[in-house]
Amino acid sequence: MVRTPLTPEERRRGERLGALLREARGGRSMIEIAASAGISAETLRKIETGRAPTPAFFTVAALAGALGLSMDEILTRCAPEPEAVPLAG
Repeated sequence: MVRTPLTPEERRRGERLGALLREARGGRSMIEIAASAGISAETLRKIETGRAPTPAFFTVAALAGALGLSMDEILTRCAPEPEAVPLAG
């Protein structure tokens, strides 16, 4: 199976997700949060560093639960950045 390369926006969205998860984790260990979410610490590390920019829905949902985040908050914080619209002049 050949994967379609990710777009730059998909990579940026993955970076925003990773930053949000790191921020929400705070001082708690990666191992603690990963175990609570039922995933490996390595998987969490890859998501937080952007090496896994498109994690599965249920992985994100499990992390949201472990970190006390709502899926709405994740969507809002990780949504694509609005494109700049030139002003008519």
